Amino acid sequence: MRTAFKEWAIIVDALGRGEQILVLRKGGIAEGRGGFQVEHPRFLFFPTLYHQQRENVLPAAQARYDEIAPDLPGPEVLRLEFCAEVVSWRKLDSLAAVQLLRGQHIWRDDVLAQRFDWGKEQAIHALAVRVSRLPQRLELPMLSGYGGCKSWIELAEDILTDAAQPVLAEAAFQARLHAFESALAAG
Repeated sequence: MRTAFKEWAIIVDALGRGEQILVLRKGGIAEGRGGFQVEHPRFLFFPTLYHQQRENVLPAAQARYDEIAPDLPGPEVLRLEFCAEVVSWRKLDSLAAVQLLRGQHIWRDDVLAQRFDWGKEQAIHALAVRVSRLPQRLELPMLSGYGGCKSWIELAEDILTDAAQPVLAEAAFQARLHAFESALAAG
């Protein structure tokens, strides 16, 4: 697999620990005219510190960030540990719909409200993903082509994901997926 999805390191950590199954994405300024799209159903997580601000997540996640920050790689290294498959997604066209997902992620409400209002279109994409851990942590050189404010990256090399194992047991994942879909159906 060569497709990678950029996400804050603290969010990737929460996904990798099974604390959440959601990715909430507005889209970067380099997404193009159509904005963010769910272009790839399967991808590797590309953890980034770009725009990472520990104050944009809930207090428990801020404490976790303080724990993991000393071990995060420098800017010359891309660390890959997780891959994911999108199992459900919705484009949320109201802030009320975004707020229905409270408790299922580590972002602060005001940060999501700012993201929702940013740009021409008021919307956020909510992706429910099945996260799997790679058999071993990989560290690759950070290439200049990986930079920029964009969600999707094509890696220079193929990464094998066949032996990756889900971070959540099937029943736990299905319960979280049901909570996601039920919350949005209630709205």
